[in-house]
Amino acid sequence: MDYIRLHIELADDLHELLIAELFEMDFEGFEQESDLLIASVPSSRFDDVKREEITKILYSFENSELIKEELVSPQNWNEKWENSIEPQTIGSFYVRPTWAKELTSDSDLTELLIDPKMAFGTGYHATTRLILGWLSEIISKEDKVLDAGTGTGILGIAALKLGAESVFGFDIDEWSEDNSKENIALNDVEGFEVKLGSTEVIPADSVFDVILANINRNALIELIPELLSYLKKEGTLLLSGLLEGDEQTIMNLESVKRLTHLETRQNGEWIAILLKK
Repeated sequence: MDYIRLHIELADDLHELLIAELFEMDFEGFEQESDLLIASVPSSRFDDVKREEITKILYSFENSELIKEELVSPQNWNEKWENSIEPQTIGSFYVRPTWAKELTSDSDLTELLIDPKMAFGTGYHATTRLILGWLSEIISKEDKVLDAGTGTGILGIAALKLGAESVFGFDIDEWSEDNSKENIALNDVEGFEVKLGSTEVIPADSVFDVILANINRNALIELIPELLSYLKKEGTLLLSGLLEGDEQTIMNLESVKRLTHLETRQNGEWIAILLKK
């Protein structure tokens, strides 16, 4: 799959605001340099309509300018990006790519080996950090977990390392399917099944104790009613991929009104919402 990369001249302190806007438009990769933001989107999801929308958005950002647009292969985009990935600690987890420094043997942290490709979920994005930091509080031994929009597989892998019995993950991105399976093997975890597609690939008789959905507002609005049909009574739904201003939209959904809102947590502009059936 080819990608469109947009090089946008923009002040450092405005990067996160623009990333939030582009994230809602299916952009899934970002590189930040001094006064430059490079945003990547699958070429199949980019057209003249989106190009015009972005032009309008940039008008609202002072001294911003689209200075370059290019079509690249995933391999070209990944090489520079992967080299910039550094280990990080998120809650009880130490997240690193295979080429980075290993966790010391005396550490109490749980290591997650994540070699990212194009897939969302390196642990760098605030939404991934929010859910990872929350997992140890909601995952119980023998839980069956659904990972909606699995990306790199980082959340499902973390759930298994916390004691979950099994994880079923799905994603519409072919790179996500391949990448998550690679990361599952790297972490030597069992019980994680990944399928390419959306909710139609979930086995019909499935029932889950926990559903994780780190996607985006529009996808969540569409998917939540169906996801809830697979959530057991008293089960937990953890949502992210949402901006602060999206919370009321989600809470006003008829399917969500029937749930118990346990808590909302925030990291910068981004939020995660914990609900119980």
